[in-house]
Amino acid sequence: MEIYLIRHTTPDVAKGICYGQTDLDVTETFAGEVQSILPHLPPGIVAVYSSPLQRCKKLAEALFPQHQVQLHDDLMELNCGTWEMQEWNAIPKTEMQPWLDDFVNVTVPEGESYTQMHSRVINRFEQIAQQARPAVIVAHGGVLRSILAHITDTPLKESFDVFSCHYGCVVKLFLKDGKYEHEMLYNVSLAGKEWHRPTNQ
Repeated sequence: MEIYLIRHTTPDVAKGICYGQTDLDVTETFAGEVQSILPHLPPGIVAVYSSPLQRCKKLAEALFPQHQVQLHDDLMELNCGTWEMQEWNAIPKTEMQPWLDDFVNVTVPEGESYTQMHSRVINRFEQIAQQARPAVIVAHGGVLRSILAHITDTPLKESFDVFSCHYGCVVKLFLKDGKYEHEMLYNVSLAGKEWHRPTNQ
């Protein structure tokens, strides 16, 4: 039984902006990005799950128009609280530093920590995996890294360095000897380097 993880396409937001659960639209490159993803998807998908944010929902519906997309709030990106849509460089250093020192456990003001996000994501992933049917999860970079860290026993602190997940990437998960392994099928950076912290960090 295979599960495919797909990250949303390029969001319509300027570089250097902190965004998590802000409901960003996609860019004008969306149609082309969809066409780049399609060859890496297999026939026989039974269920499609997605974050409800439109950058994921639109992709899920474009890739699988014949399916009813099942939307789940717990597949949303990290809640960035009061930092949402602020420039990373504009967030006060005194407010940012504790999170930079321990982004896994420190909660974003009025938001959540990576550990809290990881908990809800893995709870949903395990429910999907228990269905034992070919499925797709369309979600966000933090969500994909949470799942990959979970199946590989990678510490969350290392997940951003270990797992490169560009916009539109496709990762296949498959069972081998009772444990999930993963294979990156498509992972091309069209938007250049992302930067989810102040540029002086």
